[in-house]
Amino acid sequence: MRHTLTPGDETLHGHFSPDFPPVLTIDPGDTVTYRTLDCWWSVGPYPGGRNRDRPRVPQHQPDHGHALIGPVAVRGARAGQTLEVHIDAIVPGNWGTTVAGGWPSGFNERYGVEQDGVVHDWALDPVAMTGRNQHGHTVTLRPFMGVLGMPPAEPGRHSTVPPRPCGGNLDCKDLTAGTTLLLPIPVDGALFSVGDGHAAQGDGEIGGTAIECPMDEVTLTLDVRDDFPVTGPVARTADAWLTLGVGATLDDATFMALDSMLTLMQRLYGVSRPDAVALASVAVDVRVTQIVNQTVGAHAVLRNDALR
Repeated sequence: MRHTLTPGDETLHGHFSPDFPPVLTIDPGDTVTYRTLDCWWSVGPYPGGRNRDRPRVPQHQPDHGHALIGPVAVRGARAGQTLEVHIDAIVPGNWGTTVAGGWPSGFNERYGVEQDGVVHDWALDPVAMTGRNQHGHTVTLRPFMGVLGMPPAEPGRHSTVPPRPCGGNLDCKDLTAGTTLLLPIPVDGALFSVGDGHAAQGDGEIGGTAIECPMDEVTLTLDVRDDFPVTGPVARTADAWLTLGVGATLDDATFMALDSMLTLMQRLYGVSRPDAVALASVAVDVRVTQIVNQTVGAHAVLRNDALR
């Protein structure tokens, strides 16, 4: 069955929480098409001036994080199972914004741009899949959703900023249309939410923002699996397996990603743990996912042609 969710009083929220009631309950295997706002809850394109002063939709509150749509409950899903999120389609809107510098942060301090900030205003062409900013720079679009996830099991409201093993603000640029994301379910029903559309982003998201944009269409098929246990995010793209790690340091995130990758390789190839380490040292790449979300991310990549 197919369902549709659009931004509104019932669907928009700015935190993760196991206490939020679902706005929609679906059966495993159902498909949901969303329309999403940009991360800042913006009414429309950047109007000039300070980005923090741009008009926002009336549902926005000062303590809100990213503009999320949901939560969606999956009937019969139980904590400890695996949520399978197949990303069927992602279509960006026709505008986006990148902000760099101008606010206090560890990374801006290192770059020397805490005081001086800029805003790049992008015109997006979702047909040609290109974006052009006001300075004439053109990039190829590769849209994905920055936030795909579920709330921690602990009661109360949780920030949308740090990524977690159950997903959230992963900001992994490889989670594009055609990819399947596997997440450990932390709460009964799953209570899945999505938001934070990115039209394009580099590994690391080094300035703290990508091309932040609304999405005209995000179509996801949600299913529940008992046959593929995971302890953190695992993704299957057209040409690779990815395992994602998060942590206080890049070392922590890297070793979480590699722990998941070694387990995956044992499953895929029927090898021992030491053999998986040996093969991974030859065939697996480690990449920085993002360094700007309080909790940083890394991911391990095993390409289809890397090991035969």
